[in-house]
Amino acid sequence: MANNVVIGVHASAATVSLVLGAYNLLRRPKGDQRHRRIGRVWVVAMYLTIITSFFIQALRPGHFSWIHGLSVFTFVTLTIGLWAARTGRVKHHRRFMTGSYFGLLGAFVGAVVVPVRQIPQWIVHNPVPLTLGALACVGLALAIIRLSGRRAAA
Repeated sequence: MANNVVIGVHASAATVSLVLGAYNLLRRPKGDQRHRRIGRVWVVAMYLTIITSFFIQALRPGHFSWIHGLSVFTFVTLTIGLWAARTGRVKHHRRFMTGSYFGLLGAFVGAVVVPVRQIPQWIVHNPVPLTLGALACVGLALAIIRLSGRRAAA
């Protein structure tokens, strides 16, 4: 049961990250207040995705697997991208954040297409809760995007 909660939090944070990351990568202009607000939430969701991944050890119960190496790598690239943004290194920020996003996208594809992973199993055995959960995560991400465009009260 506890593992399912961790997997649920992990998948939820990853889904929110997928939507917010895509939005920030595709929208123009970059670097404005909206980009920064969405980016902050995206970074938190990404770190939550990374941290929860270390509590999922289904491939080798009680042990880390090669997938956890990707989590460490993503932690490093995300942190460098965040540092680059904070220090005004826009080119490095763009490269590391784009790379982190495409790593997330690759992990998503791997989680969806490998039949023994949780998502394909839930699609077959629990499609309604999975769909509702995915819609809730996408709805949350869209609400974040909408609220990020509002001006702060003076």
